[in-house]
Amino acid sequence: MAEHEHEHVRVAVVGSGFGGLGAAVRLRREGVTDFVVLERADSVGGTWRDNSYPGCACDVPSHLYSFSFAPNPDWPRTFSGQEHIRAYLEHVTDVFRLRPHIRFNSEVKKMTWDGEKLRWDIETTSGSLSADVVVSATGPLSDPKIPDIPGLDSFPGKVFHSARWDHDYDLRGKRVAMVGTGASAIQIVPVIQPVAQKVTLFQRTPPWVMPRVDRAISGAERALHRALPFTTQARRGLLWGLRELQVQAFTKHPNELGLIEKLAKQNMARAIKDPSLRAKLTPDYRLGCKRVLLSSEYYPALARPNVDLVASGLTEVRGSTLVAADGSEAEVDAIVFGTGFHVTDMPIADRVVGADGRTLAESWKGGMEALRGASAAGFPNWMTIIGPNTGLGNSSMILMIESQLNYMADFVRQLDVLGGRAALDARPAAVQAWNHRVQERMKRTVWNTGGCTSWYLDANGRNTTIWPGTTSEFRRATRRVDLSEYELLRVPADSKAEVTA
Repeated sequence: MAEHEHEHVRVAVVGSGFGGLGAAVRLRREGVTDFVVLERADSVGGTWRDNSYPGCACDVPSHLYSFSFAPNPDWPRTFSGQEHIRAYLEHVTDVFRLRPHIRFNSEVKKMTWDGEKLRWDIETTSGSLSADVVVSATGPLSDPKIPDIPGLDSFPGKVFHSARWDHDYDLRGKRVAMVGTGASAIQIVPVIQPVAQKVTLFQRTPPWVMPRVDRAISGAERALHRALPFTTQARRGLLWGLRELQVQAFTKHPNELGLIEKLAKQNMARAIKDPSLRAKLTPDYRLGCKRVLLSSEYYPALARPNVDLVASGLTEVRGSTLVAADGSEAEVDAIVFGTGFHVTDMPIADRVVGADGRTLAESWKGGMEALRGASAAGFPNWMTIIGPNTGLGNSSMILMIESQLNYMADFVRQLDVLGGRAALDARPAAVQAWNHRVQERMKRTVWNTGGCTSWYLDANGRNTTIWPGTTSEFRRATRRVDLSEYELLRVPADSKAEVTA
């Protein structure tokens, strides 16, 4: 790819999951064709490419977990499996003719702001380029987190993370340890339980689990959606509206969630007859504080005789023996980590060097902050999709992504209106004001008051992940770029640097 070595583009998008592909489609719709999508892997899909573990599926209904501008009338189930979502993203890539813009096997090693030329210099594993604007869509669920367990290096068996599933390793007849009880683990356990000799589940904190009301979407329904596209929109609208109505309970009235907790306990009691196991599986925090999980197979799998629940975290590995915090031990052949991702410490932040020579990671040392979830002070013309405080606890992230794409589109439009070499840098006061509002609203939400420690919270205990409101409020807040919240930068008058147009 030597021909790309000194190339300059209007926009560089990083990542080709929902955020990156959405940004690419939106740029083309805005008439911007001078852009590239930098993807570290050899295919599109992001987290839906990486997570191919058995049982992997979405916990948001299919018709809501897709782009509004690319409806799919042919979803086979109400909740889609990983392979269908990945196929959908491949389809979007082809329908919107994005492949010519995508550079595969091009991991970003470093992005440095050049204040003289008002551009980003980008080093990738396939060469270097520069861009006026960078849209970072690396996503919060992209880099797996494996805890530092003493003795893990000496484990003689197989070890892998759920997001890096080893399909060549056969779990049949094996003694398998599943570490973690989050969204991945509750999907994996019911699939591996029937084939494994034994499954030992290490649970630090029990999750709230609700039944998953999943079913096949009939051929007649799909035919209707194909023939009358407005029925697909209506279905999406209904799913969206129901979730908007639920938001108040999570954000303003967490005590109202007690009734749903009763339903969750009834769901557990139907499958788990052993009172001691039920006690281990019953959370001691408010429903919604951690992500509410959906499964109708998890509890029945735990009731099987070849599944052992250790209500304690894994603290040490001694050869083939795993030792829990409560002192209990288990002999295993394989360890599967379902321990989540680097969410509040985005790995891309170490590779982004801003106007003052500091990395984004250094700038965010006290916690991630971005204006309207997009712009960080000191990092001109750099935007993130699914940035700080844009996550959701009860609805579809695609809704938030599309709102951020509106903001990105207006950002590029404003630069065009300003003309010449220009850059917009978020004012520190604007970033602080936005984040103060967000954190004030966060104080009464279930995520902060529910009595749990979740992956939504950073090392300082601040919730830098979740948006404490409705998707409609966020859409209003990101409809347009307010230029008063930005400082306008122009090429320095004494700069003799030659700028590549």
